[in-house]
Amino acid sequence: MYLYLPVALTSVNILIPVGLGLAVGLLSGLFGVGGGFLMTPLLIMFGIPSTVAAATDSNQIVAASTSGTYAHWKVGNVDFKMGIYLLIGGFVGGLGGVQAIKVLKAMGNADFVIKMTYVLMLGSVGTYMFFESLSSMKKTKTATATSKPVKESGFSKFLQSLPMQTHFEKSGVTHSALLPVIFGAFVGVLAALMGVGGGFLMVPVMVYILRMPMHVVVGTSLFQILFNCIEVTFLQAYTNHNVDFVLAVLLLIGSTFGAQVGAVFGRKLKGDQLKIILAVIVLVVTVKIVYDLTSTPSLLLSMGGGH
Repeated sequence: MYLYLPVALTSVNILIPVGLGLAVGLLSGLFGVGGGFLMTPLLIMFGIPSTVAAATDSNQIVAASTSGTYAHWKVGNVDFKMGIYLLIGGFVGGLGGVQAIKVLKAMGNADFVIKMTYVLMLGSVGTYMFFESLSSMKKTKTATATSKPVKESGFSKFLQSLPMQTHFEKSGVTHSALLPVIFGAFVGVLAALMGVGGGFLMVPVMVYILRMPMHVVVGTSLFQILFNCIEVTFLQAYTNHNVDFVLAVLLLIGSTFGAQVGAVFGRKLKGDQLKIILAVIVLVVTVKIVYDLTSTPSLLLSMGGGH
């Protein structure tokens, strides 16, 4: 059964967006990511304009992250104090990102900028997570044999020297309150530009820089993503009129259920296993986007003829 999407100006089989929503919702509950880094490229592959895909996906992420946040809150895996600081920055960044999309659309460069941002962000984050997770797993195996004291790095000393040091009880860490605000603002910009909740960037930040436990990271990331995407969805619909609500509803149906299932499976996997699986998925998506950007369109080949 096909439905016409009034904003995307195309028809789509109902089963495609519902199925995509289910798969991405599963990732949301499993890894603490909104799934936008995967959903937006997939929607583009099925013929949805990139600006509409990015804006509509922010709407879909709201449902997936709501469902996932509730599932993780029930088992005590949400650091609300850290989440609030991330949101303060995220709201400011989201406002700036939506305005940037408006300017890029007027210049006619929005599609290219969105795709290139994906390649740069996903490629760097995925590569770092993959190799860091491998080395972390190797260190775990040799930790019992050689238990030397860990030397504090210069970067750690710099973080401790920042003002407004605050203790986050749920995560068991102490950091400057400025850190989550700054990182939240950066992710807020990406949420608007890329149609993502920013979890694929925020999760590595919370694990490797803020040093939070992986399972608390998942729940807290979803909490931050939820409110960040509510803001971005409203601004995209009001300012740029890019949200296709028919498509969004179809995505919501699948993602809400998928997030609950993902949260259950996520509790059964170790932190390093979650990180390396997420890194592989991120890298696969990056390769696909690079291929789409660099391959010669079939239309041009057919027009080339014998000239």
